[in-house]
Amino acid sequence: MARNYNNIEVYHLAYNLVLDVYKITKEFPSSEEQNITSQVRRASVSIPLNIAEGSAKASNREFVYFLNVAYASAKEVGVLLKLSFDLNYLCEDGYTYLSNRLDEVNAKLFLFLRNVESRLKTNRYHFFKKFED
Repeated sequence: MARNYNNIEVYHLAYNLVLDVYKITKEFPSSEEQNITSQVRRASVSIPLNIAEGSAKASNREFVYFLNVAYASAKEVGVLLKLSFDLNYLCEDGYTYLSNRLDEVNAKLFLFLRNVESRLKTNRYHFFKKFED
């Protein structure tokens, strides 16, 4: 079941986050070009790329896998932004702005992921079930 990623709101939010990350990381020290700068850019790009790639997969199960990868990449971006702020590569305003944008992406991606996941026809084993009996 192919989906059009252009119709997925969180894809656009993630794409715009990438543009912002690129603009702000231009100001990072050149000594970090192959380290934090490269890593935060790659992790942020991974979010919309995985949403788009997953949208082309035949099943919801495959789509969920790619949405999970996108969500994990978003979490990675969060750590890298905090690290960049703590190392004084990112000013407080830049950190707050990107963190707020990332929080919005994370929240909407999580809800979208759970929505698609809820459509899976499976009886997933729930880890805590053994404690709930």
